[in-house]
Amino acid sequence: MRILVLHSDVPPDAPPDEQDTLLQAAAIEGALKRRGHEAVCATFAPELAEIDALITREEPDVVFNLVESVWGRDVFAPLAPTMLAHLGVPFTGVHAAAMTACNDKVLTKRMLESANLPTPVWSEPPNWQGIGKDRWIVKSVSEDASLGLDDGAVVAGREAVVARAQASAARYGGRWFAERYIEGREFNVAAVEREGEPFLLPIGEMVFEQWDDRKPRIVGYAAKWHAATLEYRDTARAFGWHEREPALRKQLEQLTRDCWHLFGLAGYARVDFRVDSKNRPFILEVNPNPCLEPDAGMAAAWAQASLPYDELIEDIVRAALTR
Repeated sequence: MRILVLHSDVPPDAPPDEQDTLLQAAAIEGALKRRGHEAVCATFAPELAEIDALITREEPDVVFNLVESVWGRDVFAPLAPTMLAHLGVPFTGVHAAAMTACNDKVLTKRMLESANLPTPVWSEPPNWQGIGKDRWIVKSVSEDASLGLDDGAVVAGREAVVARAQASAARYGGRWFAERYIEGREFNVAAVEREGEPFLLPIGEMVFEQWDDRKPRIVGYAAKWHAATLEYRDTARAFGWHEREPALRKQLEQLTRDCWHLFGLAGYARVDFRVDSKNRPFILEVNPNPCLEPDAGMAAAWAQASLPYDELIEDIVRAALTR
């Protein structure tokens, strides 16, 4: 097959979370070529005429959609699947409606609540209703990659929440909200589409090794992107816990399937959880386009199933063609 790997327009001075898109594109191009496909990378342009010309020129059998942001903002990423669907081109991953819902964390939480799926309570401006003296974590509504998440994102009380949200909006732009901070364990459940249903991979637990007890246990921006930091060094992904806790594994797997069907996910996805001291899981986020780098969580879970990385990429392409 001829496959076009379409990625975000990443400027040379972009931060590491945006540069990561180019690393993914290169890895996927290489995997597809090793599987015997013709593969070529191209940059997404938010102009329908340009994308139409690109598709006409390259004549791909399928587009591998890696567009995670447009104009430097994740909130505009659904433009890519919207245009590809309009042009009638098969593409990997979710359609625009699912991406829009998942890219808006407040909308995600409203949908989870309406489906009676557990998610931490939240509050948003301008009223900030329901905030007491307990701890909250202040997050961007629409930006991923742990943008703006550091120790100072976890605060206590309404005044501190409002101050943090206002400071984050001033620094990064966009909308910010607060979610009750769940003290406990963190899990990532990855899934790949097979025959229209989610095939669940071994579940990774994020383990905070040698952690300073004064610091909140969160996978913040430094833990993901700054290799020279203690947060990066001391945040590790662990597997094998589910053999000791089959009941928790079953809960996380069922909730992931529920999210898959509720949001209309496709191709591949990841659902992030916190589990409190009473072993109650809470859905934090639903990620319809998690990182596909060979050393990222999705590939790590795939490797735990004793499957090669190239087969993961092939499965995602196959799902797009059979949908």
